[in-house]
Amino acid sequence: MPEHVTDYLVVGAGPAGLQLAHLLHRGGHDYLVLDEGAAPGGFFTKFPRHRQLISSNKRFTGSDDPEVNLRMDWNSLLSDDPSLVFTKYSEEYFPAADDYVRYLADYASRLDLNIQFGCRVREIARDGDEFVLTDQHGTRRRSRRVVVATGLSVPNVPEIRGIELAEQYSTVSTDPAEFTNQRVLIIGKGNSAFETADNLVSTTAAVHIAGPKPVRLAWDTHFVGHVRAVNNNFLDTYELKSGNAVLNVGVERIDRDDAGYHVRFRFSRGPRVVDYDRVIVCAGFRFDATIFADGCRPALDINDRFPELTSGYESTSVDGLFFAGTLTQQLDYRVSTNGFIHGYRYGARALYRLLDERYHGTTWPHTELAADPAGWTRSVLARINRSSGLWQQFGELADVLVVPGDGPVRHFEEMPLRHLADRAFEPTDTVFAVTLEYGPHPVGKKPFDGSIVHASEGEVTSFFHPVVRQYRAGELVATHHLDSDMENRWQDGDGLTAFLADAVGTRVAT
Repeated sequence: MPEHVTDYLVVGAGPAGLQLAHLLHRGGHDYLVLDEGAAPGGFFTKFPRHRQLISSNKRFTGSDDPEVNLRMDWNSLLSDDPSLVFTKYSEEYFPAADDYVRYLADYASRLDLNIQFGCRVREIARDGDEFVLTDQHGTRRRSRRVVVATGLSVPNVPEIRGIELAEQYSTVSTDPAEFTNQRVLIIGKGNSAFETADNLVSTTAAVHIAGPKPVRLAWDTHFVGHVRAVNNNFLDTYELKSGNAVLNVGVERIDRDDAGYHVRFRFSRGPRVVDYDRVIVCAGFRFDATIFADGCRPALDINDRFPELTSGYESTSVDGLFFAGTLTQQLDYRVSTNGFIHGYRYGARALYRLLDERYHGTTWPHTELAADPAGWTRSVLARINRSSGLWQQFGELADVLVVPGDGPVRHFEEMPLRHLADRAFEPTDTVFAVTLEYGPHPVGKKPFDGSIVHASEGEVTSFFHPVVRQYRAGELVATHHLDSDMENRWQDGDGLTAFLADAVGTRVAT
């Protein structure tokens, strides 16, 4: 009897794997999720090490619209079950990781997702048009398409001589008492480094955080992966002379003997060796590509930390191999939110729609509108004032209006902006892409600068605001910025109707 060939094998039952599984399940597709753990969300049973998430759990928004509420809820996965929102699982704004593990287990169970636990994929190979996945027991499963949602599962280790002598964020003790009166060096300047440092300030003699580049703060860059305010208390202890330091310096080598660690830094005035009792590496994680056989290995990017992807979340080198979750952040590295739950839940939905369209002939969700620019503006305003996908995946997902030479105007929801060039729009179509995004960040601009600029005066605000781009035959023709709004409620379109009408040659009454 021939082996069953599954349409979709999803590797990993973390948030991204569960999100995609729900969409495949609801769509009636043949799929199976494979996960090495005994329950969903194994990553969150260990990380973050100090057990506090930095993803917002805002329970009260002043709205009873579940779509609007998802704009402030960074943890929930998308479903039709109103009980499966994470705000019902914790009252803390920065919740405990253990509560999230419990939520993911309920999500998988209540939605009856098809998951094989205790299945560690050892190899992904290609056999003609099919993939063959082999687990730790030697069991082989065949599939037409594979979606990898394993996350970043191995520590990212900087190339520093002697780095193997240091301790790793993933295994170092989290008990501050074990560091009493010690001098500690932390290599890395992200949230894991500051989370670790903040845990140690009450017991250590000194903590130094080191890395060649300056600290980047999320409130300045708008990138939530940069250091968050909840983790930056350590900066006070440096700036206010409390014995700690942040060093903008590279590490040349690490030596260790009975007296402790001896770390050679590359300061601008020359090398210097500084002594420490402990050295901890907090340099993030990277994608584990060792499970791929020759002939099926995806191309990698960004110092080989992430798979290289097309605009449709597919490997650039292996047809039919797709990625979901934090692995998709190669597309918007350190800019938007593909690396985080509140972003990649929408990326997973966009991936599902692309798969459904490409392999099953399902049309991308859209509405049809009359040939009326004022009506198009009303449709756009309704979406930008409500959509959580446009809000969370700022600058990445776009609502798309397609105005043909004749026939109804189609308003598509939440397409990947970079995927527009790959879609088969007619050369004569006028295409508008509507995004929410931040404007340019002028050199020297300070965070919390409340100065206002106006699009009507030819200026582009650096605050969050809607942007409408016009394309013809795949080429960008014109861009229209709306003003930012204090409460993010856009009412009149700031000349949008005239912009749309002018693009298609329609006169607008004034």
